[in-house]
Amino acid sequence: MKHCRIVLAVIFALLVPINGAFAQEKTILVFAAASLKDALDDVNAAFSETTGVKVTASYAASSQIIKQIEQGAPADIFISADLDWMDYGAQKQLIKEATRVNLLGNRLVLIAPGDSKVERVTIGPNFPLAALAGDGRIVTGDVRAVPVGRYAKAALEKLGLWESAQPKLAMVENVRVALALVARGEAPLGIVYETDARTEPKVRAIGVFPPDSHPPIIYPAALTAEAKAGAAEYLAFLQSAAAKQLFENRGFVFLAKPNL
Repeated sequence: MKHCRIVLAVIFALLVPINGAFAQEKTILVFAAASLKDALDDVNAAFSETTGVKVTASYAASSQIIKQIEQGAPADIFISADLDWMDYGAQKQLIKEATRVNLLGNRLVLIAPGDSKVERVTIGPNFPLAALAGDGRIVTGDVRAVPVGRYAKAALEKLGLWESAQPKLAMVENVRVALALVARGEAPLGIVYETDARTEPKVRAIGVFPPDSHPPIIYPAALTAEAKAGAAEYLAFLQSAAAKQLFENRGFVFLAKPNL
C-alpha cells in the first residue's frame, strides 16, 4: 500500500506542470497600443467565445509596451500604433517578422470638451491653433516617443504650426490620458485619434488634420519572438471578416485582406 501511495504521488507531481503548461496554452497575452482598447476588447471577446481561449490584453503607448517586451515581458502578440515601433521590434528580434501585417488605419483629429464653445474648424497651413487654445494647453502624446504625439508633431511641422503651438503642448504618456484630460475639461484642446474621440461622449472632434500632413496612421500586428503556438490562431482571427466588422464598428479603417 505504501508503495502504491508513493507511485501515485510521483504521477501527480509529474502531471501538475503538464496541466499548468496546458492552461498557459489556453491563454493569449496581447500587448497593444492604448488607442485599441475598446475595439480590441470587442475582438478578444469574440475570439474567446469562438475558440474558448482566454485573451489578456495590456494597453499602453507602443513605445512603452515594446520596451516591456524587450525586458522580457511574456507577450504573444504586439500591436503598435505606428510602423516605427514595430520596426524597432524587428531590429531587436523581438517579433517574428514573417508574421507582421498592417492591420488598421486611423485619422488624427483635434478635440475639445463637449461643452466647449469652439465651433468646427478647418485645419490647414497657418491655422491659428495656439490662439484657439487661449490660455490653456493642447494635450497629446509625448512627441519624442508616443505615436500619436509623433503624428501630431509631423502634422504641426508640415502645416507651419509647430513653432507657435509647441510652447502650449502638454505631452502625456499615451493617447487615452490625453483624451481623459480634455474630457475632464483640464485642457481646452487635444490631438488624438478619431477612434478615441468616438469612445468618449464628453469630447467633440472639432477638426481633422489633413492626411498628407503626417505619415499614414498604420497599426501593424505581429507574433512576438517568444509567442506560444496558439497565438498564430489569434493573429489570423485579427485578420478575419468577423474582426473587420468589429474594428470598423469602432471607426478604424481595416487594412488587412480578410482571410476567414
